[in-house]
Amino acid sequence: MKNIAFIGTSHIHTPNFISKVLSNIKINCIGVWDKDKNRSKSDSEKLKCKNYDNYIDLLKEPNLDGVIVCSETNLHYELVKKITENKKHCFIEKPLGIGKKDSFEMANLIESSKIIFQTGYFMRSNPVYIKLKELITANYFGDVSRIRLVNCHDGIMRDIFKNYQWMTDLKAAGVGAFGDLGTHVLDLLLWFFSDVESVSATFTKVYNQYPGCEESGEALIKFKSGLIASIAAGWIDVAQPYTIFVSGTKAHARTTNEQLIINENKEGKKIERIEENLPETLPHAFDLFLNSLIDNNTKNLVTPKEAALRSSIMASIYQSEKEKKWINI
Repeated sequence: MKNIAFIGTSHIHTPNFISKVLSNIKINCIGVWDKDKNRSKSDSEKLKCKNYDNYIDLLKEPNLDGVIVCSETNLHYELVKKITENKKHCFIEKPLGIGKKDSFEMANLIESSKIIFQTGYFMRSNPVYIKLKELITANYFGDVSRIRLVNCHDGIMRDIFKNYQWMTDLKAAGVGAFGDLGTHVLDLLLWFFSDVESVSATFTKVYNQYPGCEESGEALIKFKSGLIASIAAGWIDVAQPYTIFVSGTKAHARTTNEQLIINENKEGKKIERIEENLPETLPHAFDLFLNSLIDNNTKNLVTPKEAALRSSIMASIYQSEKEKKWINI
């Protein structure tokens, strides 16, 4: 049995994480802290554990193995300093930081403390994207000239942030709609390719529901190899028929969440097929963290430096939108 605690429970994903903890017979939650005392009390009651007024006291519990950080993003830096001082393993909900400086400082603290780290990039567990990475690595597509990634939903129309409005405040969250969802496909993009050169972006609003917060956006990302990537992300889309397409000199692919569809030339004929040889689905990113506490297997976890790079590049994307120019990475 491994003992965990929640430090911050304000994130919209917290209810799902609480359910996962309660359903895992090898995980026991011993405490909850949140800056909102009412929320902290409510979540501690759901988890049937102690409610803490001070997260430092919680971190000093000798039988505590790991912590789950679902706080406002602008609290991460101070929390990570104390978490690493006390050498507690940590799941920190994405994004890791607000920008380049704080994110890489946190990554360095985490790595130097030699603790287990994970963040919420759950798309890596999808067999479609695992297979796509395998094909890209094997040069199946030849020279890839373009890749497009999309991650959108209709959260604004469903009013999903009613009880999580801090996630629409860029000072607290670091990002708005584009960064919230775009970070997931940015993670996939940087998982596939690594030589980013520069970024450019533009954002828009339709409903103007949250002051100062964009509702949708597009980013262009240029790579040193010549690859051009585009990302679409937002909270105002009623449908998402595909998530990624990859265009190469040998083959083309497009994906839904369930299928990988390949087009290629074979013996002078154009063919289209659905990739049948998909790997097994991996556990959700959060479950991978819980499993790593239990069996010390860190094979499929996101590294601190990976998380920091995604926050850093996303900050450059927001800088580009604000300054209306390309930003070199």
